[in-house]
Amino acid sequence: MKFLKNFFKYLFLLLIVVAMGMFIFIKAAPQFGAAAEGARLDRMKTSPQYSDGTFVNSIHTSMDMSADSIVSTLKEFFSAKNTRPDQPLTTDFSDKKTPLDSLMHVTWFGHSAVLLEIEGKRILLDPMFGPAASPVPFFAKRFAYREPIDLAQLVNIDAVVISHDHYDHLDYGSIQELNPNVGHFYVPLGVGAHLERWGVDPAKITELDWWESASAGDLTFTATPQRHFSGRGLTNRNSTLWASWVVKGQAHSVYFSGDGGYGTHFREIGQRLGPFDLAMIECGQYNVKWKDIHLMPEETMQAFLDLKGKVLIPIHWGAFNLAVHPWTESVERLNRANTTGAFIATPIIGTRYPIGTRQPTQNWWEH
Repeated sequence: MKFLKNFFKYLFLLLIVVAMGMFIFIKAAPQFGAAAEGARLDRMKTSPQYSDGTFVNSIHTSMDMSADSIVSTLKEFFSAKNTRPDQPLTTDFSDKKTPLDSLMHVTWFGHSAVLLEIEGKRILLDPMFGPAASPVPFFAKRFAYREPIDLAQLVNIDAVVISHDHYDHLDYGSIQELNPNVGHFYVPLGVGAHLERWGVDPAKITELDWWESASAGDLTFTATPQRHFSGRGLTNRNSTLWASWVVKGQAHSVYFSGDGGYGTHFREIGQRLGPFDLAMIECGQYNVKWKDIHLMPEETMQAFLDLKGKVLIPIHWGAFNLAVHPWTESVERLNRANTTGAFIATPIIGTRYPIGTRQPTQNWWEH
């Protein structure tokens, strides 16, 4: 009996120490970012999307799974096959200092990280270049690439656009390395607090609510609705806003989805700001259990049609396995769902791809 009492006493003390260690780690480690306060928080509270201390979606969005569903999903993760490539992925990280021209170009780095060259400007969208989509390096590791991403090539970046603060879209190490070469950051409400903690000058940060716009020369950046959630810690879910983005110039118009489930917002964005020369829409890391917050591949195609897009580049795949489906399934299902003859471009990771030329791309993942 005395042994059991001592066992539970020491177990209880151990749990307290572990809990305290986790609390200190989350508070001290910079990758967790920072909470909004002061004038930033006051502005967030005036947003139509802000309610009872958090941001909310415009339509009912389920994010909670039952205990049985969580257990079954964990079993699926352990038994899933082909969720990662069995060899390093084909890449083409040629020199990104190529002089800008009148064409619009896109360089996809895997997942949702994209370099957009539009009307004489270089814009990085969700530039997550880190080794793991998590606050610790041993979880959600990036797929192996044949050559590493060279951030030294990414200079003279006019703007960085962030869709939301999840680790697979906003990376502490990437922001720190890119910051000296970035002119400005455009982010949803509240995300600027993370950037400031990481050393970004507040004067370089513009935070927008849905349907708000900011201009930089001939380009206009508009934060548009999305159906998702946010948070970088255990207790700050939905403490910052999430968004999709529209970048418009004098001659080109681009849509970038970030993350989110299907809804009427795609059609509304298409009606108000479309058509789009290019739509980059998430297509990966999905499951019917969380379809409210991530598109199924068939919904990716429908969203593209709703947006009135001309060229579709699927994103949110090709770098991490954050779901249980095979790593190539998303793009294969998307191609099968293309019954209207829409133009889908799937450039090799790192390739500088010209939009508007409708240059055919190969199914590189099959090789």
